[in-house]
Amino acid sequence: MSTSRLSLQGPVVGLDMGGTKIDAALVAPDGAPLARATRPTPAQEGPAAVLDALAAAFAAVNTGAVAIGVAAAGVVDSVSGTVTGATDAVRGWKGTPLGPELARRTGLPVACDNDVRAAAGPELSVGDSVLYAAIGTGVGGAIAVDGRLLHGAGGLAGHLGHLAATEATGLRCPCGATGHLEAVASGPGITALYVRESGRSAESLQTVAARAVEGDAAADQAIATGAGALGRTLGGLANALGCDRVVVGGGVPRIGPRYRTPLNAEFAATLLPGLQHLRPSAPLFGDDAAVVGAAALTSSAPLHRPGGTPGDTG
Repeated sequence: MSTSRLSLQGPVVGLDMGGTKIDAALVAPDGAPLARATRPTPAQEGPAAVLDALAAAFAAVNTGAVAIGVAAAGVVDSVSGTVTGATDAVRGWKGTPLGPELARRTGLPVACDNDVRAAAGPELSVGDSVLYAAIGTGVGGAIAVDGRLLHGAGGLAGHLGHLAATEATGLRCPCGATGHLEAVASGPGITALYVRESGRSAESLQTVAARAVEGDAAADQAIATGAGALGRTLGGLANALGCDRVVVGGGVPRIGPRYRTPLNAEFAATLLPGLQHLRPSAPLFGDDAAVVGAAALTSSAPLHRPGGTPGDTG
């Protein structure tokens, strides 16, 4: 973990809610996680069950917290505390008043935002213009310019996976469009690319990665294609934004050098001369990035108070 530290208003609970699990941590004012818990996300049981699970995860680690920060899957309007967009991975999640409802269940003020944007927040302690990419089941992202994280219309800023990529031409993206980066750079995208090119079945990205280690050239090429497409996209964005830091997190980069090497090579080849020193780095807080970022929301985003109105910080 980096020596960078946050400055929170007190011990707070950070919750990272994805489609499969909820990670919870009690976070000290300096950003150090003190206690952790994990529980499944009841994704197909409806919003009330998910909110109950978030409250239970909070209770499992709470010892004197003064607030709760939630990094949630989906498009989140942090001002209203509402999930304004979501896939079917969490049934009925769109429209859920996340902040107000969790505040009502726990009796504490709640701040919330999209999971990737929340994870990107602590990166601003060492850079003012930051590009953050999270590569897993999908390709998520967050953008900060001159020290300010961008939310955009409806909280949609940072959806890097839905930029066009030549390697994805004609391929269907989970959003319904074709030709998007996510179709080749995500874990399922790389897996599907391998299946198409090799004619062999593969259960997951882990299967593809294992076969690459065993010398399967098609597996190696599928990984390199996805990583290279991401590298060129991030390099182009770094040029456009004048980034001083580019961060790549999520499960896919854990493949190791077979992924990182082509990613870094294509990224570097795309950069303008004034940015040639830049290379993608891992999140400052490693596997704790999302829960620490969630906790940090309590110092930067609107707080939704029990019995109050959305965005009530008074």
